[in-house]
Amino acid sequence: MVGTELRFPVISTGDILRESVRDQTKLGTLAKGYMESGALVPDELVDAIVKERLQRKDCAEGFILDGFPRTIRQAEFLDGVFKDQGVETLVVGITVADSVLVRRIAGRRSCPNCGKVFSAVPLPDNQDALKCDECGTGLVQRKDDTAEVMEERLRVYHRQTQPLIDYYKGRGLYVEVDGDRRVEDVFGSILEIARKRREAAGVF
Repeated sequence: MVGTELRFPVISTGDILRESVRDQTKLGTLAKGYMESGALVPDELVDAIVKERLQRKDCAEGFILDGFPRTIRQAEFLDGVFKDQGVETLVVGITVADSVLVRRIAGRRSCPNCGKVFSAVPLPDNQDALKCDECGTGLVQRKDDTAEVMEERLRVYHRQTQPLIDYYKGRGLYVEVDGDRRVEDVFGSILEIARKRREAAGVF
């Protein structure tokens, strides 16, 4: 992962929210209905968990945000958090056609025991035969990973998240990467962009 190569923690708002739902926390209870329907979790809920996470010691030298911000409002919130911290921002957009995304998500399965995620799983006639290669537990499809939910999430994305591209482009912070390639190639492109930005900032 890019975070491992650069020694930065990777902060996924989706993972944090799903953990909260699994642990039945107050935040998780509030977020559950939004997540299962494919709608965006309200900004104030996501803002709170992101701000708390960025205050931890492992973020002092840098971090990678995965899945945040998703709206202009969230981007403005981040601007406020970063204002007095001198944080250098780089935004990487991974572009993939909607049809490809729906196909990928429909084939994704996860292990309910250890949490490992399997992407683009070839689905046999008997899906009960799918087992986790780490712990042997039967794989399941998350409720928010169905094609129907994904299509709704894409509609929400184009309506609410797409404007972020113009927001960050206007500030010279946005770089686009073609995501319809091998994982290794996409990874290499992102890593190279991040390394060049760090070198330009005098950080190695």
